[in-house]
Amino acid sequence: MAGTLYLCATPIGNLEDITLRVLRTLKEVDLIAAEDTRNTIRLLNHFDIKTPMTSYHEYNKIQKAARLVDQLLDGKDIALVTDAGTPGISDPGEEIVRQAYEAGLCVTSLPGACACITALTLSGLSTRRFAFEAFLPHDKKERQKILESLKTETRTIILYEAPHHLKATLKELYSALGERRITLCRELTKLHESVQQFTLPAAIDFLDEQAPRGEYVLVIEGVRQDALDAEAQAAWKSLTIPEHMERYTGGGMDRKEAMKQVAKDRGITKREVYQILLEEKE
Repeated sequence: MAGTLYLCATPIGNLEDITLRVLRTLKEVDLIAAEDTRNTIRLLNHFDIKTPMTSYHEYNKIQKAARLVDQLLDGKDIALVTDAGTPGISDPGEEIVRQAYEAGLCVTSLPGACACITALTLSGLSTRRFAFEAFLPHDKKERQKILESLKTETRTIILYEAPHHLKATLKELYSALGERRITLCRELTKLHESVQQFTLPAAIDFLDEQAPRGEYVLVIEGVRQDALDAEAQAAWKSLTIPEHMERYTGGGMDRKEAMKQVAKDRGITKREVYQILLEEKE
């Protein structure tokens, strides 16, 4: 019988946030694959767990995942843990899950703490729809591409950032997104947890006076749909109605449907479009 891969969520700060199911699983599996064994050993010692550990991290994830999959195929049960929170979220866990499924193995997730969801619920911003970007890429071109895409993102945006990069990242966000509301969540579930609501420029000013400390989760409001609609309407209104119609009919759209779409684009009625086209023709 092949073994099972257990994705075990561990606390993001407060050790009381571990579940009874995760504790039992960590004691019962044959091996724990940890992102950083030095961090995980403190957790295991606290709960008197003696299960053997092995390292599984970003720099060995492909080769090590293959070796762990072989052990699973041999019948060993393995628990995967990240430094903090839920494995597979902004960490190398997704690679071993992919390889495990390719090998036909059983994978199960034991839910628990997750920094991005904790921050979202604390943010005071819309929680119905959100876009999780984790850490912005270090590569300048890739980073700029992501920032450009976020300009029109209507969902609430969640980012992770280290304290020594925080201020520079906020300035980049302000330059790309303009004046948006943001909630800075710091040291979540820990003794010095703080949740502060700002606008992006106000957050930058605040950090001029107080140096950032600890790990941060940034929760930023998405652009309002009405603002996007107004911007789109302004762009269309740079064209005349006949030019606007030609954009659609030139692509093969039926004239009646084109009139309907032009009216929608410009925020006017189809009758108004028809009347303007009639006057142009006359």
